[in-house]
Amino acid sequence: MIQNPEIYNDDIQDAEKIEKARILSSFFYSGILVCILWIVQFIQYAFETDLSSFGILPRKISGLSGILTSPLIHADFSHLISNSLTLFLLLFGILYFYRSSVIKVFFIIYILDGLLVWIFARQSFHIGASGLVYGFAGFLFFSGVFRKDKRSIALSLLIVFLYGGMIWGILPTDPQISFESHFFGAVIGLICAFIFRKNDPPEKYEWEEENDDDYYKDYDDGKEPEDAEIDDDAEPDDFRRNY
Repeated sequence: MIQNPEIYNDDIQDAEKIEKARILSSFFYSGILVCILWIVQFIQYAFETDLSSFGILPRKISGLSGILTSPLIHADFSHLISNSLTLFLLLFGILYFYRSSVIKVFFIIYILDGLLVWIFARQSFHIGASGLVYGFAGFLFFSGVFRKDKRSIALSLLIVFLYGGMIWGILPTDPQISFESHFFGAVIGLICAFIFRKNDPPEKYEWEEENDDDYYKDYDDGKEPEDAEIDDDAEPDDFRRNY
């Protein structure tokens, strides 16, 4: 296929602009969420107060508000640090690769995880963004399982490589850890991956595609491309040279 160099270069430049804008916006919104968590923690530290009472208290009407506030509250800076980088990277991955699904996925995981914790979890205040972490990780991993395109599978394998050890977090190994948040987050992430498995197919730019019909259109021997023959006796002038 003959490609006009100017059109080809314009397509590349447009693709680079789109990629740059996508990276920047994904970085920005992921950073905003993590910054909110740090602001809340600094407020808690500066005023020497404990905001744990704003967490989810299962099966208590007063604990329902924790569905909205509990992911923003952490026990201490160590707890926050353990969640921050992982949360940033996972949300960045969803924002970058699954843009049309990210808002729905975010709020489904955010609300349903908290609601299920309120219904089924132990009688204690549940705080922290770990439910979101497990929900996002579950969504990214199972998206590769359900979609089976190269990009999603590669991302799924990366999640296993980086965060495979998180699987132990869904087990009740430590009474101080809300394994319920982890478990329900992962399950909801799986469900979201299945529901939105047909959204956000891998993009292909025009300059990446080859059109076999254009490649063979110069043949005029009346034969199908696979039957085309080379005439060994043809004069040099009979051949067209394309650069």
